[in-house]
Amino acid sequence: MSCDRRLLLLGLLGLGACADTAIETVSLPEFRGSLTLDPVRQSIDQGADILSHPQRMVGQPWEVARLVQALEFLAVELRFGARWNSALPMASLQIPAARPEWRQAFGIADDARAQDVIDSLAELRAAFAAQRSDRAASALRAPIFSPGGREALERFGALPAMPRTTRAMLDARRELQAQSRDRRLGSVLP
Repeated sequence: MSCDRRLLLLGLLGLGACADTAIETVSLPEFRGSLTLDPVRQSIDQGADILSHPQRMVGQPWEVARLVQALEFLAVELRFGARWNSALPMASLQIPAARPEWRQAFGIADDARAQDVIDSLAELRAAFAAQRSDRAASALRAPIFSPGGREALERFGALPAMPRTTRAMLDARRELQAQSRDRRLGSVLP
């Protein structure tokens, strides 16, 4: 067998291995079953607003947790979601690229599945809603969060500076607004 044919076969085998890798899917708890709200638009708008005013988040770990849930959701949905990866091309690159920054800031494991992070943070938010701060700390368990527990919870007490994440979210909001504006203008033109 010639060298060229061997390389072609190896390439095809490599592509076949990639096809077996499942694409990650995510959902946010507050949008499950909702037909009227768009979780991508909502997450971008709220996330950009929170990151623009980080001082409002001091002492509100449940709100910081909501932001991180939105970021994790967007990192997957914008990249793999059939609707958004073409509608918001810059955001679908920038937000996933900023993921290491917020994961490092909050002690989230690099290999943690986004849905596992989202679900843990949903437990944290539910614990605070029930006024059970002891349960909030236990929602942040290792190996998803390092070191986990009370120490991990303290990281959510104040929003750290995350310039790359902030820029990505502000750019995503501008891209979303431009897309909406273009759609409105397009619908008025003959």
